Amino acid sequence: MNPIIQTKIEAQVKNSPVMIYMKGTPQMPQCGFSAATIQAFQSLGHPFETADVLNDPEIRQGIKEYSNWPTIPQIYIDGEFVGGCDIVMEMHQRGELAPLVKQAVEKAAA
Repeated sequence: MNPIIQTKIEAQVKNSPVMIYMKGTPQMPQCGFSAATIQAFQSLGHPFETADVLNDPEIRQGIKEYSNWPTIPQIYIDGEFVGGCDIVMEMHQRGELAPLVKQAVEKAAA
C-alpha cells in the first residue's frame, strides 16, 4: 500500500471515534449497504465521520488492504475495525452497537 494513503487512513481511523468508509455521503449514499449502515448510525444519535471512497480511488483500494476486508462500507469504532454492513446491522439488532459507539464517543470527548 502507498505509505501516504496508509498514513491518511491511520489518521482518519485514530482521530475519529466512529469512522465509516462508504460509497457516497450520509446525505446521498450510493449503495444500499452504505445507506443501511448510515441509517443505523444516525439512529444512535452520536456523531460519526465518513469518507466517500467513490471520490478517492486510492482510499477505496487502500482501505481494503488496510483492513484486509474486501467490501465497502467498512466501520471503525475507537480505532478498531468492526466489520461491514452485515456485522454492524447484526450488532445493532442485538443492542451491541449503541453502547460501543457511546463508549467510543465519550472516551474521545474526555
